[in-house]
Amino acid sequence: MIEVISESFRLAEVFTISRGSRSEAKVLSVRITREGVSGRGECVPYARYGESMDSVAQQIADLPADITRGALQEALAPGAARNAVDCALWDLEAKAAGVPAWELAGLVAPKPVISAYTLSLGTPQAMEDSARKHAHRPLLKIKLGTPDDMPRLEAVRRGAPEATIIVDANEGWTAEIYSDLAPHMVRLGVALVEQPLPAGEDEALRGLARPLPVCADESCHDTGTLPALAGKYDVVNIKLDKTGGLTEALRVKAAAQAQGFDLMMGCMVGTSLAMAPAILAAQGMPTIDLDGPLLLAEDRAFPLKFDQDGLHPSEAALWG
Repeated sequence: MIEVISESFRLAEVFTISRGSRSEAKVLSVRITREGVSGRGECVPYARYGESMDSVAQQIADLPADITRGALQEALAPGAARNAVDCALWDLEAKAAGVPAWELAGLVAPKPVISAYTLSLGTPQAMEDSARKHAHRPLLKIKLGTPDDMPRLEAVRRGAPEATIIVDANEGWTAEIYSDLAPHMVRLGVALVEQPLPAGEDEALRGLARPLPVCADESCHDTGTLPALAGKYDVVNIKLDKTGGLTEALRVKAAAQAQGFDLMMGCMVGTSLAMAPAILAAQGMPTIDLDGPLLLAEDRAFPLKFDQDGLHPSEAALWG
């Protein structure tokens, strides 16, 4: 049996990017039960990719109840629906076998990872205040992608002078804006910038001098999208809601490494249930952004642990 549940989790504060603002995380959770054992997964439908809560729920509802992970890869395209079901099947298989999911996947035991903490887009003063509040965190991610980004970036650096910074432009720039801002971002200690150009216009990055590494986010989904990124991007951001689950995420990770890309693990704004499988894929990556639960005012039972050592792998009671 496959159950699909629509849920909403309040955010700790309004979260803003260049495309708009939100005050809650809307997610779909999937529970698959077979022979008295249940596995769970979670996804975040994303309008940018033509998804809605209803359309994704319908894709899941149309699947046969006995779907396998192998058959799932053919039944659904990469995206949120396949992610929730794939992760639920991993959880189900692990619980039925009585072994952790990382062992089923042939991985080494996962360790805590350092995750970025994302600062919402706001006025320079608001972003400086937020940066100061979170200056103790080793890695801050800031949302930009507007005509007035430099004052915001400088404000964040004032607020958090020691933190490493990554910038997410959310497709809000042009090649000319990137070229103009890159030297300033390097001066301010920015480590990389995510998706500066719209995915459909990123050919302008090919051959462009990139003093600051550029990471593909909206341009990178599954293994099939990797070849077109060569010469345009230095890093790829792997998200389970883009790859369609942990199964494909592990393939993308291996293929991207083989093709010479650096790696980043990212997430949508979801709960600890969504981050738990991502931690397995994130092992060994130099840049990790799995802070979704930190942005929430409420989370799942048995939430992931965040402390000075980073984000810890999940307990079996949550996932895997």
